Amino acid sequence: MTTSRVFQLSGSCNDYPWGKKGNQSLAAQLCARTPGTDFEIEDDKYYSEMWFGDYPDYPAKVMETGEELKDVLQKNKETLLGKKVIGELGGQLPFLPKILSIAKALPLQIHPNKELAAKLHKKDPENFTDPNHKPEIAVALSKFETFAGFKPLDKIEPVFKLEPLRQFVPSSTDKWTDDTLKEVCRNILKADEATIQKAVDGLSKVSKSDLGDAAYILDLLPRLQEQYGPKDPGSLVALTCMNFMVFGPGDAIYIPADGIHAYLSGNIVECMARSNNVLNAGFCPPGDRNNADMFCGTLTFKAHSRDDVYLPHKKSEKSKTGKTVVYAPPMSEFNMLKTQLSAGESDEISPSDGPGVFIVTQGHGKMEADGKTFDLSEGYIFYVAPQVAVKFETEAGMQIHMAYV
Repeated sequence: MTTSRVFQLSGSCNDYPWGKKGNQSLAAQLCARTPGTDFEIEDDKYYSEMWFGDYPDYPAKVMETGEELKDVLQKNKETLLGKKVIGELGGQLPFLPKILSIAKALPLQIHPNKELAAKLHKKDPENFTDPNHKPEIAVALSKFETFAGFKPLDKIEPVFKLEPLRQFVPSSTDKWTDDTLKEVCRNILKADEATIQKAVDGLSKVSKSDLGDAAYILDLLPRLQEQYGPKDPGSLVALTCMNFMVFGPGDAIYIPADGIHAYLSGNIVECMARSNNVLNAGFCPPGDRNNADMFCGTLTFKAHSRDDVYLPHKKSEKSKTGKTVVYAPPMSEFNMLKTQLSAGESDEISPSDGPGVFIVTQGHGKMEADGKTFDLSEGYIFYVAPQVAVKFETEAGMQIHMAYV
């Protein structure tokens, strides 16, 4: 059992088919760089996510002992989690950090809010493995393409006046509202495969001038068809109703509970409230889709533009030299720090009320913490207990992402 307040972790990599292949996957590369593990990258295998939290599905382990992180935390709650987490956040690590490497669209999905998650967990604990909500952030490490949130209604309505799509609009519609949009999504997701294929075929023949601002639909449609076929309803919902956004490294988005999204490509650091509950409605086989009525009944409409989804960063007050920025989503479980150091630079991060978990995403250097010095290198993951300051320094340059309470 570890009694140190700062210790190195190893992550777990999974292989969903939307991941990148072999060494193209950053998640796999970072997982393989953890010392002392037997993880080896196979050229013909897809690697989608590396998890490094205490969630049981793909648990992080304490590198020195091989113990699962959750077991170590439960034995040392007061030291390693702290009063705030024990008293206010469930007495376990309240966030789940990951690295995602995305080659094709993830399922069109939402994460149920706390009320629905509790009901689903009670009714079907095998598929809904916890009673928690799952708002999340994604910080881009590369070019990052995503569908997230809904477009403004005045951008959606004109597209549904086109012949191939009129059938999905309720006949009584006079003025578009969020309820109209909910019904349109429901009608698409409940349509049979022949109806979807006919609508997709018709949409592909519409001219760019008829689509106006939405002309990009014609560029993305063949790509999504190649990935999931012409009968998947996800393409129609994502292309016609949702914001399509392209971000660069350092950009971030926030997805609230019940917020619709489908990440399309890129490498990201993702962090969420401690949950693995998801409702899928497209970009996956029919057998993997959840009930369309439940999906649409759960949708939230807080995001209606790119600006509603984008999560800006600012200089962190925890940073001594100003080399660290913070992404602060509107939720209590965590913030995310990004420390970016050039050659010869350093930064010191002040202690927090709760624990932190960080991963080195670029470069190498050293850390001073809890009276010890640790080597840092790309792919290294560390757990930092509450009330512990850390100092990072590098001779060659280094980037670190840290989730913390």
